[in-house]
Amino acid sequence: MAMHVCTGAMMMCSFGAAPSTFSATPKMVKTGNMDAGNIMDNVAMMNIPPFGVCTSLANPQVAAATAAAMGALTPMPCLPVIPAPWMPGAPTVLVANMPALNNSSKLMCAWAGVISISVPGQFTELIP
Repeated sequence: MAMHVCTGAMMMCSFGAAPSTFSATPKMVKTGNMDAGNIMDNVAMMNIPPFGVCTSLANPQVAAATAAAMGALTPMPCLPVIPAPWMPGAPTVLVANMPALNNSSKLMCAWAGVISISVPGQFTELIP
């Protein structure tokens, strides 16, 4: 069974250099005494902070810096661009009328990164 994700969960991006801490949008629903997440908690800088530096050549800043360095991969500061909600979520459990966010959900960054949950933020509430 999947674990419900809440504020304080740890995330990692496949092209990021450091983990980041998830912050759910405040709602009336709590899990582990923290705000519960749903699939629409996908706003960069508010819900999804940067992951240190980005190493994706799909990121224009990284591509430009790498070209300027004669092809040597040059990481640049991470600024996530999130075009869509978390997928798939838990369709049978709703949080603020949207599917609950669970630890197996993934989020795509426009720069080709895959953001995943490494620690759900709480360990008491399972989602069927």
